[in-house]
Amino acid sequence: MNFAIVFHKEERVFHLYNEEISYIMRIMENEQLEHLYYGKRIPDREGFSYLHEEARRSQMSVCIPEPGLLSMHYSAQEYPSYGTGDYRSPAFSILQENGSRVSDFKYRCHEVKSGKPSYLPLPMSYVEKEEEALTLDITLFDNLSQTEMVLEYTLYRDYPILCRNVRFTQKGKEKIFLERAMSMSLEFMDKDFSLLHLSGAWGRERYLKKRKLEMGIQSIQSLNGTCSGAEHNPFIALLRKGADEDQGKVYGFNLVYSGNFLSQVEVSTFEMSRVMLGINPEHFSYCLCEGESFQSPEVILAFSDKGLNGLSQAYHRFMKNRLMSSKWKNRERPILLNNWEATFFDFNEEKILQIAKKAKEVGAELFVLDDGWFGKRNDDYRGLGDWDANLEKLPGGIKGLSEKVVAMGLDFGLWFELEMINMDSGLYRAHPDWIINAPGRFPSHARHQHVLDYSRTEVVDYIYEKVAKILRESKISYIKWDMNRYMSEPYSATLPPERQGEMMHRYILGVYDLYHRLTTEFPDILFESCASGGARFDAALLYYAPQAWCSDDSDAAERAKIQYGSSIAYPIVSIGAHVSAVPNQQLYRNTPLETRANMAYFGTFGYELDLNLLSPTEIEEVKREILFMKEHRRLIQIEGDFYRLLSPFEGNECGFSVVSPDKAEAIAMYFQKLNFVNASWIRFKLKGLEENKLYRISSNLNPSLERKEATVLHAGYNLKDKELSYEAYGAELMEIGIPIAREDLSRKGGDFASLLFLIKAI
Repeated sequence: MNFAIVFHKEERVFHLYNEEISYIMRIMENEQLEHLYYGKRIPDREGFSYLHEEARRSQMSVCIPEPGLLSMHYSAQEYPSYGTGDYRSPAFSILQENGSRVSDFKYRCHEVKSGKPSYLPLPMSYVEKEEEALTLDITLFDNLSQTEMVLEYTLYRDYPILCRNVRFTQKGKEKIFLERAMSMSLEFMDKDFSLLHLSGAWGRERYLKKRKLEMGIQSIQSLNGTCSGAEHNPFIALLRKGADEDQGKVYGFNLVYSGNFLSQVEVSTFEMSRVMLGINPEHFSYCLCEGESFQSPEVILAFSDKGLNGLSQAYHRFMKNRLMSSKWKNRERPILLNNWEATFFDFNEEKILQIAKKAKEVGAELFVLDDGWFGKRNDDYRGLGDWDANLEKLPGGIKGLSEKVVAMGLDFGLWFELEMINMDSGLYRAHPDWIINAPGRFPSHARHQHVLDYSRTEVVDYIYEKVAKILRESKISYIKWDMNRYMSEPYSATLPPERQGEMMHRYILGVYDLYHRLTTEFPDILFESCASGGARFDAALLYYAPQAWCSDDSDAAERAKIQYGSSIAYPIVSIGAHVSAVPNQQLYRNTPLETRANMAYFGTFGYELDLNLLSPTEIEEVKREILFMKEHRRLIQIEGDFYRLLSPFEGNECGFSVVSPDKAEAIAMYFQKLNFVNASWIRFKLKGLEENKLYRISSNLNPSLERKEATVLHAGYNLKDKELSYEAYGAELMEIGIPIAREDLSRKGGDFASLLFLIKAI
């Protein structure tokens, strides 16, 4: 196995490599680190220092004595600073007591060790065995401020993955202020890339955006305080010219953090591209006294020379196996029914049990009680923070209801919004100073609620005890942890003025602390994160909550884009996807029940409706859907490789598939948004199959639809069973595709119609 971190002592070059990637850097004359190469694996050898280049240029500042020509502005650096001749954006900035921000961190030592350190409760990737990863710590030191910097690199043996973070420790007596501390910086010697990122808003999270790199700064960010946000995701990718879904070189950068972030690419006028990700420096300042440290979140770097789908599959495998830490990480997810869209706040125990009973009848495995079960929570104006059951609605409390649901043969799940508070609540009346608000300023409200100050340990302690009490006495196997507003007027009543810049980061650490405590005491509970839909869909939360509600927009047509975009950086088992009622709550659109299920199969799968309102025909369809998911969910959620086949961002169609590791089985879904009259032929091309294997392709066209002989596309259709069933080699399916009859799409409703195909090797 080619897997090592090598230090070539003579030329002072580090080479980190496994079977797929190489990462090379060197110690320069000024004792700082220069980046030389990152990409596809190259052979190790002495002599990489030839990649360093120097030239005399007008207006350059030289950082070593004459006749040297070393200039930081024209050097590709590992972790750059501002003030010693580099006029681009720095990765860090330290304010010293004399007012200076000039730093000079020089190489002191390095250490290579097996495995990977943990910085819990700050989530990061991990190892299960020490031999599966190597970690390089490079220590640099600023002699004037007596500050230590450790750049950490973890290389995984079995993935094209490199993880990076940085740690600052103040060794001297002088107090310093860390004003900028990006988790990583990386430089390329050219700008021949397109930048891809995931952006949107509530109800349309993680849409694909791509643009060509040009000179100047291109960035995305969050300043939402409580979360990474619905507007921009803390993931970006750089695509080489010609790279697409299936070919070309792609670099991915995913920040494992849930708060304010900055992802930035700066292209110099010499066409060097500097990539940085980390905590947003806006409103950030971290005071370090002697002996104190600051640990950054990590960035997961991934490389693919097989296009964007290759990058996604690398992230999917890695996150499922080495980021998700829950016992649920490699387990099929239960098929649930959530009552929210069925009842909203208007329910009692009898109504809830009726819905749960019907869920059991159709084959669901988990019933989830959503908002409205606590305090005086009959609307969204009151009750948040009062985590005691409303006994008028639920006479036996959560304990009694959970026991009754479990007695039916279902598991029981519960909704919380643990970081928020209404002013009309007992908790606010007892602790009005627990909300986040600046002194003398109006406390902006959103959704009639305010944010609890999780930078305060006593607040986290209180919420933990309230939640833990419910979990200890009730039969709860699932928690939906919601968070429904961004932070405003950021200020903590307990932090001194010089530490107010730490408040938003400390808030996120408080969220992680609560997750850590709850998942430690209740390791068997499946946590699902939620943030007004998909506003906190990030890698960090996957550590504690291995799935996330990806959008409140549950319309099947809209979900094609949302789930497609989410799959770029995150495994589909993490994507909360449900079948909801029609007309859709968000868009008032009607889509076929079958299409709603076909889209939701490529996620966690569940229902958000009152099954008692469905027709007998629809109930039979729901039963078939649940049976299908139970039979195939291990392939879809855990074992299969996911492929994006058709992009809803590029046309009227969308296509997904999953293929088993041995390529013996696959499931593919074709979806069209709008129907066409007198339209062209459709050939649905698959991916990931074995070219010379013979496969049987089948698709249940829907037993409730009659099929006319005149619409038969080819002899493969079995008219008696109204089922498509024929044989083809993998090469045919990938190069020619599955012929799809327009008549079949029309008979399924035309607009928003979909087909599901089962492909099995013979």
